[in-house]
Amino acid sequence: MDTDLHQNPAACYDALCARDARFDGHFFVGVTSTGIYCRPVCRVRTPKADNCRFFRLAAQAEHAGFRPCLRCRPELAPAQRHWSSVDAGDCLLQSALQWLDHPGHWSIGDTGIGSTLQSLSAHLGITDRHLRRLFGARLGISPLQYLQTRRLLTAKQLLTDTALPMSQVALASGFGSVRRFNEVFRCAYGLQPTTLRRHPEQATVSSMAPRPVLLQWRAPMHVSSMLTFLADRQLAGNEAMIHGPRPGMLKAVRLETRAGSVSGWIRIRFVPERQSVTLEVSPLLWPELPQIIWRTRRWLDLDVDITQIDSVLDEDFPCGSGLRLPGSFDGFEAGVRAILGQQVTLAAGNTLTARLVAQWGTPVETPASSVSIAFPDPETLAHADPSRMGSLGITKQRQTAIIALARACADGKLRLEPGGDPDATVTQLTALPGIGPWTAQYIAMRALHWSDAWLPGDAAVRNALCGRQPPLSPDHLAQRWRPWRSYAVVRAWAMGTSTRNRHDTA
Repeated sequence: MDTDLHQNPAACYDALCARDARFDGHFFVGVTSTGIYCRPVCRVRTPKADNCRFFRLAAQAEHAGFRPCLRCRPELAPAQRHWSSVDAGDCLLQSALQWLDHPGHWSIGDTGIGSTLQSLSAHLGITDRHLRRLFGARLGISPLQYLQTRRLLTAKQLLTDTALPMSQVALASGFGSVRRFNEVFRCAYGLQPTTLRRHPEQATVSSMAPRPVLLQWRAPMHVSSMLTFLADRQLAGNEAMIHGPRPGMLKAVRLETRAGSVSGWIRIRFVPERQSVTLEVSPLLWPELPQIIWRTRRWLDLDVDITQIDSVLDEDFPCGSGLRLPGSFDGFEAGVRAILGQQVTLAAGNTLTARLVAQWGTPVETPASSVSIAFPDPETLAHADPSRMGSLGITKQRQTAIIALARACADGKLRLEPGGDPDATVTQLTALPGIGPWTAQYIAMRALHWSDAWLPGDAAVRNALCGRQPPLSPDHLAQRWRPWRSYAVVRAWAMGTSTRNRHDTA
């Protein structure tokens, strides 16, 4: 199979010559005269067309023998998130790629990559053989080659942007040992890993200072709308908005790691002129940087291709281009906040959640005194005393729902993270006491970052479509919005016709 191109070569070369940011992450260009592959936005001199080979994925370029550019840094490109609701093979492939993108899946158990691919096959409900055949037929590479590129590019970013010791870089990137990491890195890139260090003499944890990591998005992005969404749901004690020329948010977070739970802080700032977000992380969380980057990109919806969505939604929401789907940094947190936000105003839901966090959260030292506590973990809330919840103003129905959700997550029966099966998750959620269809769909939309969630009976959507001719029900219109119904809901909310209805509170 020819793996060079999934688009017209002439069109790709035109985009390369224009350094068109809309195509960043859609393809990579391998330059035969240098043996290096770049993003289409790379600022180096444009190579001759005859020297260019175009690839859909970085893994395909590396499989063809090209090394990543040290200037444009392919690891910073927005990920490609193409969706199909018709082609079953494409749906399966995209689910597999999303699963492999998750740093938590890169080294499962003690058997490493083999165990990871077996777990992926089990997750998809297919055999290893069919998984390999699917990748070979559609991408021209194996799942192992795709996974290896993801791990190597992550290691490259850690080597460039942090002062983590080599042993922690290897572990964070999914390698079992420094020796194995060095061997794979040298074989793939022809470089010693230490050559990418900006300041090799400072590569110790004790001397490590937080440095911003660049996370780039694909234009257009309506930054002010995302900031407004985050500010309206700001959680006292856990989050604080940052104002000024580089607006953003400081947030206390908790992560589950191989060694157990660890807490710290992250700080994001939007840099619109560079189409990017800068991410700073507290030193204790540096070893988990791959997971934090993965979570942040989905929280802020940095990888979506808005042009695909515009082609489906512009007829009904012509002013919504650039609006992103706000996800969540912590899926369990999104679930609890959705429950506490049911049938109350946005401010009331925030107040109840802040009380719960103050009661059961984990203390964290951060650069701001107003942010001092991380959201409680599922195990803590699974054993929380309902009477103490009642003293905070949380009704019995919500107490029951929160504890049931926490127990399901703590037991591993329910996983609230991107890449999960949304239909199965919604079914599991609605089976829990106190969680109805709207709340289950909302949790799937935010926690799973599901692009096609639909909130039945949402007042904002009804109001946004009021007066349309011919008159059509939202449920009827929603069928032509698939697979982007979540984005239709976000656009309806942004129209401002009912920004504080009884459902839009979580």
